[in-house]
Amino acid sequence: MEKHAPFRRLILEDDQIVQNDDFDLGVAVALEGDRLATAVITTANQKNWLEFVSTYNETVAATRGGRVDAMNAPVVITSLGAFEVKAGAPIVVPPSVGTLFVGTAHRELISNKNKNESAEVITLSLTFDHRVVNGAGAAAFANEIKKQIEKFKIRSANMHAASADKR
Repeated sequence: MEKHAPFRRLILEDDQIVQNDDFDLGVAVALEGDRLATAVITTANQKNWLEFVSTYNETVAATRGGRVDAMNAPVVITSLGAFEVKAGAPIVVPPSVGTLFVGTAHRELISNKNKNESAEVITLSLTFDHRVVNGAGAAAFANEIKKQIEKFKIRSANMHAASADKR
């Protein structure tokens, strides 16, 4: 989101579009009775990994417990991976400008030169509001997410402690 300004924007009730340098991130949370709420991780871009994970866990638990946050997240992440759903087409609910669906991890055959190899993959589906971003910009954003996921590594606890002040 830091590299793709349209995904730091919000659509206000009067249809005014505003952009922020710091941004929140929404996470869809399933509640009993087929209800849905959004847990909001405030200033998500300012948190290092340990702070992010801690805030995520606390925020999701509080949302499941009934807390309702002001929804000012430009992007909301949703997943039905717990139900083994591979793909979905989520809607965008203002003030957000995008919703990213993350499918369950599954194995697929991937063509690799002259042979096929099995690899663990996920499906990402991005829906977006055309008042804020068009297809090419959304594709660039989705491609950036793909690249970041492919190179993501969780560091050991010792490395986390040494870099706790770094983002």
